[in-house]
Amino acid sequence: MIPSSEVTEAAMLREVDDAEKEEEKIRRQKKLEEALEAKSLRRIISAYLNYPEAAEEDLKKWERSYRKLSPAHKALVPHYASKFQRLRRCISTNSYFIFNMLQAFEPPIDLSQDLEGFEDSNLDCAPPEKYILDERHDSSCQPALTNNCTHEEESKSLHDSELQRKDANDPSPKNHSEDARNNDKRNDCDGGHLNHDHGNASLSSHDWLDPSLQTHVPLVDVDKVRCIIRNIVRDWAAEGQRERDQCYKPILDELDSLFPDRQKKSTPPSCLVPGAGLGRLALEISCLGFISQGNEFSYYMMICSSFILNYAQVPGEWTIYPWIHSNCNSLSDNDQLRPVTIPDIHPASAGITEGFSMCGGDFVEVYNESCQAGMWDAVVTCFFIDTAHNIIEYIETISRILKDGGVWINLGPLLYHFADTYGHDNEMSIELSLEDVKRVASQYGFEIEKERTIETTYTTNPRSMMQNRYYAAFWTMRKKCAIST
Repeated sequence: MIPSSEVTEAAMLREVDDAEKEEEKIRRQKKLEEALEAKSLRRIISAYLNYPEAAEEDLKKWERSYRKLSPAHKALVPHYASKFQRLRRCISTNSYFIFNMLQAFEPPIDLSQDLEGFEDSNLDCAPPEKYILDERHDSSCQPALTNNCTHEEESKSLHDSELQRKDANDPSPKNHSEDARNNDKRNDCDGGHLNHDHGNASLSSHDWLDPSLQTHVPLVDVDKVRCIIRNIVRDWAAEGQRERDQCYKPILDELDSLFPDRQKKSTPPSCLVPGAGLGRLALEISCLGFISQGNEFSYYMMICSSFILNYAQVPGEWTIYPWIHSNCNSLSDNDQLRPVTIPDIHPASAGITEGFSMCGGDFVEVYNESCQAGMWDAVVTCFFIDTAHNIIEYIETISRILKDGGVWINLGPLLYHFADTYGHDNEMSIELSLEDVKRVASQYGFEIEKERTIETTYTTNPRSMMQNRYYAAFWTMRKKCAIST
């Protein structure tokens, strides 16, 4: 008979061994996720770096078509050759902005990580990759009467990154004032600061910007860069003011009326903006006197928003040509090739409230943390809720993080981003009608206080012959106070 002490010791050793194996499994899974994230970010950076080459290829295709014209037909459009040269100058200007933006970006993760050593791992165990760019609302990315806007899955959740752990768990992030520019990079929107010297930008200071390390990416990735350029107009150009008035002004007016005494309070009310994109709405909310935090999942968006929010020195500092990538529906060449200056305001001088920040990460994963429960006075969603795999999960999370009596203000359509994802049989997409969305919201304690429809566009060229319009749902819902017993 084996002594009971030996049995107990053997059991304890097995438990220790099992615990160590579990810890090793968790550690290995975390390393795998970090390597996948590094791979995704390298691909996104390569998409930005591939922009000039991809744009030049498009231009060469147009030139080949022109050369096929007969001499008589060429004589009818004699300006075309000079237009191509103008387009090259526009591409060069856009590229200059992109390269300076990348020069300022400090990756929140080690980009040297790779997937070596994980060949025997089940890569399917990695968390499902989600949307990384809100491109389906962009009429330029989704041509009318077609459905060919590909949704590549380049990026995964940032929930293990230093950036998100810092910002998401601290609902009173840092002011983007001049003093804040010297803070540790973890206090920054999306990364650290470099001296933003436009005349002396050098790619050599970042190894990952070395052209020899640039990888070729699918053209759909470069299309996302073009979408970003159009999004810059929407958020940070005077030309985007009409869209901002359509989409952002109703939200800002509603917040202003719902919190009339906010300036008198010792602590300003807090407002979260999931799907904050390039950050203009979150900044405007901060300027109203709220502790505002934008949340964004897309690295494409975060790289650009960080640059504009943190490095812009004066209004109109940069020039871009957002409409050059399509010859369709142009009234004139001058309309197509017109410059747009950005930003229309200097973000650091806009009058923001201390506590403004941008937080990177998947909305559900970041804000499901227990420390976020009941933390927010308001949640604002603009063209966001249809980006979900499971919109019910979004509604549940919004309800959880709002204080009792807190408000949810929403504006947007229901163009579900994963509704037409082909080739991914396991891709989840819950596509509720507006009626069902409101019914589900009521089950999570929401009561509708205001509701109407707002006609708007999304990153639309205001001088284009094609204008895709949305009849967006706009509502204010209030989370009912818990009944005490």
